[in-house]
Amino acid sequence: MATLPRFKVEARTRRPSPKSFVRPRSGGPLASWFDDLHHPEPDRPRLRFRTVWISDTHLGTSGCNADQLFDFLRSIECETLFLVGDIVDGWQLRKGWYWPARHNDVVRCILKQARRGTRVVYIPGNHDEAFRDYIGLNFGGVELLPEAMHVTADGRRLLILHGDEFDGVVMYAKWLAFLGDHAYTLLLKGNIVVNRVRRLFGLPYWSLAAHLKKRVKNAVQFISGFEEVVARAAADRGANGVVCGHIHSAEVRVFGDVTYYNDGDWVESCTALVEHGDGRMDILDWAKCRRAELRDRSRSAGEPANVPVPA
Repeated sequence: MATLPRFKVEARTRRPSPKSFVRPRSGGPLASWFDDLHHPEPDRPRLRFRTVWISDTHLGTSGCNADQLFDFLRSIECETLFLVGDIVDGWQLRKGWYWPARHNDVVRCILKQARRGTRVVYIPGNHDEAFRDYIGLNFGGVELLPEAMHVTADGRRLLILHGDEFDGVVMYAKWLAFLGDHAYTLLLKGNIVVNRVRRLFGLPYWSLAAHLKKRVKNAVQFISGFEEVVARAAADRGANGVVCGHIHSAEVRVFGDVTYYNDGDWVESCTALVEHGDGRMDILDWAKCRRAELRDRSRSAGEPANVPVPA
């Protein structure tokens, strides 16, 4: 059974002193960069949560659904935001630079959250493993940690990690992981083409990659085995649950006394894990949430219920 390297989690997850990082001065160039968003503020009330987890956004790739991620981040308020790895895709950026304006907007939103008082914790994954060299530091209010232990409002201890530590392919055959990453990138490019066609017909976002993955027997078996191993490791650490990403499959499962949570991704499913004020946990499918909201608006405006609503 895979085991996780033991870090002094409790000591590392303390909120840093405000003096441990430099805040931008009002009116300075960095402050202007914060405010230079390519879209006005949303005209709807923000959703309020105690804690939010996102991972596998893969900024720096064409597969990243940056528009939906940007919309999500501008639509929420939370006490703590966990970035659970693979936020920036260093593997792809090494092959060729891809960084559109919307990816900048996503980074601005995250830094703005920290500026406004949200605790932002970044736990690097395998695609952004370069940031692991800076574990323990604080950049613009964003804490870099190898893992964390979060206590929910109802007193449960949740171990938080990216999850690549339990992926045998990544750990022991990195060349094979890079080969798989190349094939996955091609699949995501196909996903972009499919959804462009769907938008022309007024159809909502749909993930070709997620659809195929759920129907490939080996992928299903890998995901199931991964979930069980991660849950067992959390139990060995004395946690009541575990939150991870890595496999791009949002899920909530119970293994004995441990609850396994995967917050999904923003290249296939556009999902986040959220904790409400009373400790309840939910997977938030943002594409579905926005479709439902737009559909409700159209119905309240008196439009026919069968009118297609774009994602």
